[in-house]
Amino acid sequence: MEIVELIREAMGLAFMQRAMIVGTAIALSSALLGIFLVLKKYSMIGDGLAHVSFATVAIALLLGASPLLVSIPIVTVASIFIMQLNEKAGIHGDAAIGLVSSFSVALGVLISSVAGGFNVDLFSYLFGSILAIKQMDMYLSIVLAGLIVSLIILFYHDLFAVTHDEAFASVIGIGTKRMNYLIATLTSITIVLGIRVVGTMLISSMIVFPTVTALQISRSFKSTIIISAIVSIIAVMTGVIGSYVFNLPSGASIVMVNAFLFLLFLGMKRFIRI
Repeated sequence: MEIVELIREAMGLAFMQRAMIVGTAIALSSALLGIFLVLKKYSMIGDGLAHVSFATVAIALLLGASPLLVSIPIVTVASIFIMQLNEKAGIHGDAAIGLVSSFSVALGVLISSVAGGFNVDLFSYLFGSILAIKQMDMYLSIVLAGLIVSLIILFYHDLFAVTHDEAFASVIGIGTKRMNYLIATLTSITIVLGIRVVGTMLISSMIVFPTVTALQISRSFKSTIIISAIVSIIAVMTGVIGSYVFNLPSGASIVMVNAFLFLLFLGMKRFIRI
């Protein structure tokens, strides 16, 4: 009964409501993007951009600026730079991501050292904190998540073609480079939006886990997206409420719920086969 009371209490708190709204927006964005990134074998770009966002947060805290406003343009430029390294410098995707992410972590550590070390604010950005979500963060997350979902729906057929067969998509006149840049840009925005709830070190899991979980039982592309979105929202809601009830970091709680759901769906897949 005590847990039920804590859940009811959590649902009535303003900061919890903001966390769940932002979490839902991130869950939808990451679930819709996840299938394109996973099937194109670009899933590690999320991890690389998460490391870039660590450096941008350190820069923002040093300057006393809004981490969201500083991170979005810089992380977007970093995603485009990774694509450029892959296309023009002949550096394959994983190597390009490794170069950019390792440089960004080193830069973030140096900046935090100059600023006087890791403080509570930076720690909350590393691993997520539902207490850190402000009203403006919520409004900005809703607007940007709406933009991401709208663009994915608008370019759905082009993205679908590029994901399954990029060479064929290019032959029939689809701008494959433009679609790849669109995916990278939308991923950048999603990564930045998620750092408040999940943290820079764990946000990439929000893109990978729901999609991989959905792929265990889905039978089509669209069903994968739908199941992924449902799984992502359940993981965020459960993780955010669980973090309040059991006094745990929100980011780690969400990832653990995602991991549990993946194992559950994997078990379901094997049971169905048997």
